[in-house]
Amino acid sequence: MKMVLEIPDEIAESLGGSSGALTRAALEALAVEGYRSGALTTKQVRLLLGHASRFETEDFLSAHGVWPGITADDAAADSRALSELLKR
Repeated sequence: MKMVLEIPDEIAESLGGSSGALTRAALEALAVEGYRSGALTTKQVRLLLGHASRFETEDFLSAHGVWPGITADDAAADSRALSELLKR
């Protein structure tokens, strides 16, 4: 799918990038939000951004605050469950 996004010139100038840089930034923002919302998988983000490996995608997502696969709440719940199991 080809998508066209129109941005007023003065706003594009404020964002400080060439059309290619702004296009990439918009694509990356779409990928991050798509992953964060659960609409995209890690594999889909990789394909969307053209990353060479899943490690590159994981690094990208981590750098944008959306660590793939586990949240801090998930880790805390796992820790509590493990503690309970070890008490038995």
